[in-house]
Amino acid sequence: MNVRQTEIADFRVGPGSPPLLIAGPCVLEEQDTATEIGRFMKEAAGRHGFNYVFKASFDKANRTSISSYRGPGLEKGLEMLEGVRSALEVPVVTDVHETFQVWETAEVVDMLQIPAFLCRQTDLLSAAARTGIAINIKKGQFMAPWDMRHAVQKVRDSGNNRILLTERGTCFGYNNLVVDMRSIDVMHQNGCPVIFDATHSVQLPGGGDGCSSGQRQYVPVLARAAVAAGADGIFMEVHPDPDNALCDGPNSLDLESADRLLSQLASLYRAVNSFDET
Repeated sequence: MNVRQTEIADFRVGPGSPPLLIAGPCVLEEQDTATEIGRFMKEAAGRHGFNYVFKASFDKANRTSISSYRGPGLEKGLEMLEGVRSALEVPVVTDVHETFQVWETAEVVDMLQIPAFLCRQTDLLSAAARTGIAINIKKGQFMAPWDMRHAVQKVRDSGNNRILLTERGTCFGYNNLVVDMRSIDVMHQNGCPVIFDATHSVQLPGGGDGCSSGQRQYVPVLARAAVAAGADGIFMEVHPDPDNALCDGPNSLDLESADRLLSQLASLYRAVNSFDET
């Protein structure tokens, strides 16, 4: 099946379009921090030839511990996302965990994200689809890539063809993930652009004694491999001070490291596209 382009805001993702960068902090902290991150990543993305979407969560409902920071919540979080969107004139995406969050969130953001743990939740997929905006479905850590066709079909049967799929690693024993780069090609067979989540793929789920840990040193390795394998974009969690981030710090990149990685990935995208055209 030919991969279709997917429209987000005023640009398209997929073959023939610039690569997509989805980047931001794991969870919203302070408004100034979110805006700082978004401003830096927008400039870096433009300089390296990427279209950019700012990402942050208003509520991380799947934290390992009940005492972990979850975010500012729906009302305050949407206000903060709208602040970033307006101040920087960038599209934004956030994840939804419950069907009651979908319509209110869709009024503020340009794309809804279905968390990996919830990629089989029919009611959530259908509700998100009915908003008509783009839907990014993250492949569950427990899912075979070929089984994501069922999640795609749920969204399509609900009247929405604006779908992206995101690879974020597969459970490999306890507290570990592994990435099968074949999954990018497999999920392309659904006719959707495929994004690679370079930072969640190096996460060590639940491996930090009450929280998740991570191995951020492997983010560049996997991101480069994913671009070579044909990914249409990259997802990265970034933070000015990852070691003190309130969520997913161990697998997040600092801003300067993300900028350097984008430079490498831009060169790889050009090489891959040149190869495809010969």
